[in-house]
Amino acid sequence: MPENANAAEVTAAEIARLAGVGRAAVSNWRRRHADFPKPVGGSETSPSFALADVERWLRAQGKLAEVPLRERVWQQVSGHPEGAATALVHAGCALLLVHERPALWPAGTRVPDDHLAGLLPPVLDGVLTARLGSRRPVATPTAEALAPSVPLLRAAVELAAGSGGAPAAFAFLLARHLDANPRQFTLTPPGPAALMAALAVPPGRAGRPTVLDPACGTGALLRAVEAPAALYAQEADPDLAALGALHLALHTGAEVHARAGDALRADAHPHLAADAVLCHPPFNERNWGHEELAYDPRWEYGFPARTESELAWVQHALARLRPGGTAVLLMPPAAASRRSGRRIRADLLRRGALRAVVALPAGAAPPYGIPLHLWVLRRPGAAAPSPELLLVDTSAHGAAGRDRLDWQAVHTAVLDAWTPFDRHGTAPERPGTSRSLPVIDLLDDDVDLAPARHLPPPAASGGAAELATVADRLAAQLRRTAELTPPPGRITRAVPAPAPAGPARPPGVTVGELARTGALRLHAGGAGTAPGHGPAASRPRVLTEQDVLAGRGPGGALPEGPAGGEEPVLLRTGDVVVPVLGGGPVARVVDEATAGAALGRGLHLLRPDPAALDPWFLAGFLRGTANQRQASSYASTATRLDVRRLQLPRLPLAEQRRYGERFRALDDFEQALRQVGRLGERLVRGMYDGLTDGTLEA
Repeated sequence: MPENANAAEVTAAEIARLAGVGRAAVSNWRRRHADFPKPVGGSETSPSFALADVERWLRAQGKLAEVPLRERVWQQVSGHPEGAATALVHAGCALLLVHERPALWPAGTRVPDDHLAGLLPPVLDGVLTARLGSRRPVATPTAEALAPSVPLLRAAVELAAGSGGAPAAFAFLLARHLDANPRQFTLTPPGPAALMAALAVPPGRAGRPTVLDPACGTGALLRAVEAPAALYAQEADPDLAALGALHLALHTGAEVHARAGDALRADAHPHLAADAVLCHPPFNERNWGHEELAYDPRWEYGFPARTESELAWVQHALARLRPGGTAVLLMPPAAASRRSGRRIRADLLRRGALRAVVALPAGAAPPYGIPLHLWVLRRPGAAAPSPELLLVDTSAHGAAGRDRLDWQAVHTAVLDAWTPFDRHGTAPERPGTSRSLPVIDLLDDDVDLAPARHLPPPAASGGAAELATVADRLAAQLRRTAELTPPPGRITRAVPAPAPAGPARPPGVTVGELARTGALRLHAGGAGTAPGHGPAASRPRVLTEQDVLAGRGPGGALPEGPAGGEEPVLLRTGDVVVPVLGGGPVARVVDEATAGAALGRGLHLLRPDPAALDPWFLAGFLRGTANQRQASSYASTATRLDVRRLQLPRLPLAEQRRYGERFRALDDFEQALRQVGRLGERLVRGMYDGLTDGTLEA
């Protein structure tokens, strides 16, 4: 055991992050070096090590000059004796102090730790009360509670001084905590959060709104609101409520009224009449209070069934709005069609409370496997209820998968339909995308509000004229493919021959040896974030494993992170990218169109020195089936490629370029075949659709 039993501990993955290597390298160090620090905790399959011991070993081996400050702070958070959540709350309190009242902190940095722990509680209490009120979910820590956190507080304040301020420092630490515990939290991604905020509080509206989130988590939805006057929040998990309150207080100048508790059972804002409500409620909860809340006055539109917890949240949101106020909730698609909820849906429609149902693409938010819905509601006022409901389906924008969602297109499609509907009570029909439907047409036995079931289908691929264009492009591509086909005379036939007297091929060299000599550099993909405050369109694209296997352009998006976060690996022209998990014999040379994108997870980048290696020669030999087979290892469900074991023949640069020209020609041929397949599939689908919907004659 280390001398200090409360010392920060790190896992193998965190050691790899500290040293800037992959996890396999850490496993290799443990096997090869007898002096590598012994585990002090964790489990047999996931051991943890004392951070101080690891730092000393890495420095002695020349693998670490100094632990980056942000990593040191995070290790202090994750190794805190009272747990990471408590550590984050203490750090958040200190960061809020230096953010709101910076003059009160410097005096404390010149005193011993125990004295600082005694000085801080009254100062922290003052700033917490000023920003979050006396009923806040963040209790003022005592001197005794702060004692083990003082080194963390000093480091967090130092991090804030050099990483974009206290809000960015806290956002970085909170993001690390959420990433380390992905199964404990259901988060709302930035894309749907921004869309929900724009629907509830249109940009440029007069006045500053009062906004409530009754299931706020870390406050992502409330932080998406532009220029609010006051933010009201409630969260059932006490730790999450405290973290969310600090996050909001650090990121907005608005009043923050955050509370801990279950909003359905113990509403902390019973008399609130908010301008807007945003909510991503928990889904499919059976224990939401069905028995004890049977006579609650919030059930104005009907008492929800035990299986309809989401409709309880809908009515709670409506009850906390002023007349004419807007609520936007993220809902499971089943809530639009379950028979147990049809009476409440019918009453919401009759009284004009439900204004729109928007189907998002699958992968928009957790659970990522299903296409969630947005419900836009309005508290009825003096005006007559609207006779129409807006239905929008944006699923076409998610056809490429979760990592390729075009949020700008989704945002535009929804607001282009909602804005005229909100203003006039009706909207022009867009086949396959949006339609405003008379409420009377929906009040049948099912009251099914799923948008796809009520929208007219889109025109079949633009009709006969567009199909003729696709057919012409396909014919031209087929001719080009024939031209690119390698001529039979250039292909070596398999003819039996006596064994040669000398070696059949030049001596080989592995990628690992080339990396050690500096002929190329290796990078693993997946790390890096984009600053969370920038627009999605300005973030670097990500070349994903699926993009490489499908031969298409970068389609992923960098996850959000704080300013000063980890830098992604950006691709350059001439780089070679290889999938490492079950991708088969695939290697891709980065062209000018792909350069500048970030390297995604599951990929390795080989950056050859152009004075020593031709990139097309490198990629071509990496694709050899025998080469890939001998460099692969096998797990129970997947094949993993050890890039360092791939081999190349030792050839002069001129000879490499001769091979490279042949490999490049083969790549052109392969891309032409892919394009033929895509055009052919598009033509066939268009023909099927045209014949079945009557836009083409048989």
